[in-house]
Amino acid sequence: MRDAHPLRSRRPGLPAGALIIAGVVLAVIGAIGAWFQHDAPGRNAEPRTEFTANNPPAGLPPALTTGQHLNWSRCTSPPSARTGYDCAAMKAPLDYRKPDGRTIDVALIRRKATGPNSRRIGSLVLNFGGPGVSGVSGLPEHLDQYAPLLDRYDLVSFDPRGVGATIPVRCGKTADDTGYDGADACAEHSGALLPYIGTSHTARDLDLMRYLLGDERLHYFGVSYGTTLGAVYAHLHPSHVGRLVLEAPVDPTENLNEGQVSQVKAVQAAFDRFAAHCAARIRNCPTGDGPEEAARRMARLADRLKKKPAPAGDGRNLDADDLANTVSDHLVLGTDGWSPLAKALSALIDHNDGRPLSEGVEDVGSADRAETPHGSSRAARTAITCADSSLRPDFERLDRDEARVEAASPVFGAAWSTGVYLCYGWPFDGERPTPQVSADGAAPVLVVGGTGDPITPYPGARRMAHALGDGVGVLLTAEEEGHGTYPHNRCVTETVDRYLRTGRTPAPGKVCRGSMS
Repeated sequence: MRDAHPLRSRRPGLPAGALIIAGVVLAVIGAIGAWFQHDAPGRNAEPRTEFTANNPPAGLPPALTTGQHLNWSRCTSPPSARTGYDCAAMKAPLDYRKPDGRTIDVALIRRKATGPNSRRIGSLVLNFGGPGVSGVSGLPEHLDQYAPLLDRYDLVSFDPRGVGATIPVRCGKTADDTGYDGADACAEHSGALLPYIGTSHTARDLDLMRYLLGDERLHYFGVSYGTTLGAVYAHLHPSHVGRLVLEAPVDPTENLNEGQVSQVKAVQAAFDRFAAHCAARIRNCPTGDGPEEAARRMARLADRLKKKPAPAGDGRNLDADDLANTVSDHLVLGTDGWSPLAKALSALIDHNDGRPLSEGVEDVGSADRAETPHGSSRAARTAITCADSSLRPDFERLDRDEARVEAASPVFGAAWSTGVYLCYGWPFDGERPTPQVSADGAAPVLVVGGTGDPITPYPGARRMAHALGDGVGVLLTAEEEGHGTYPHNRCVTETVDRYLRTGRTPAPGKVCRGSMS
């Protein structure tokens, strides 16, 4: 399954200039508040009260629970976190089945709450997607999205196992190589770690983190892959569930290859909606008079790029697979990505210029939603996915699965179909075909799904809410294009923020109108 991407923010309903100004003002206000607490200790700020929890994770030695304290200090990296952020390392068992054995350091980052002690709820732990995305790098990058919550929460993120500074997986040609050279290289350089970096292990780290942060219950916001992590946590620790938001959920009922098929169909459907809009609204539309003509033109373009890739700047070339991936990245942005996509395709088709398509997404995403997780590691993504999934098909099954994915989409199928080989030849067994997420007895969990999501299709949101259990999973539907809706959709933002601040869930069946309404 393609990466589940983290998001960036834009609130609709205002002119673009006003949106930018509002976003800057919010970011400045949050930064100033944090500066007064973090960078100007001599000022007359209210002394901070640290919270204490009394329910440590069961089965762990006291050295890791009551005897461990997080020693927060100024972050040294990334450079964007050197002002206004604290970093710490949390000791955790490498293998929770052997809690007295080897320990690892889990890298944490925090932005302190700006509100008064009397209003502070605790910590809100964030996971921005992936798998394979650094939360230590991600929190400074995405702070503006969550800044309005700083009045009530410390914002906390972390590098999951296998990622960044937390037992990083190495799968390159050498032990220091951060690239990806296949399963054999992973086994050679990181074989001792690979059985212990799956989502269930990271979910157990979350519970230890919750306790050391001083919270009796975990408050958590997970995006895309982060919804799998949050749901697995709820399954393992239902009595410790606080306010959990699962945004753009991964379908917990589909195995890895079923998810590939569902995703490529959703990407194709999003492209068809773009093509229909382009034909109706954009002059000299590069995809023609509708979805069928668009598919024919894209097939011709892909054939051309297979024979001779187009220059994409800085010595790079754009080939047929790049075409599919970069178009998908624009679709991730929802309707904000449609006009840039049309212009980029025109440049490629008419002038053989691949630069607008390969570079344009980042320019659009910087103001709205990110098309690619910064700090994403292919090695970690592969290792975590294969630690979770027990799917190990033989060649005969692989051929069938590859053909099935390719047939599911005329534009994206060929590029997506190679994903079926992701865990072929992996040196360790995965845990199970699909994650366990039932969480009977947990507090209500808010599940947010967009009907036009091309990466985590909307039916997966309904299935996630159902799989969590009656009275646990609460579904909020947004009629929106693009991957994720918070804080892009104002109704979603208000509903999610109200839940995180008060614990109140929306009425059953609530629908937020948006770009697809």
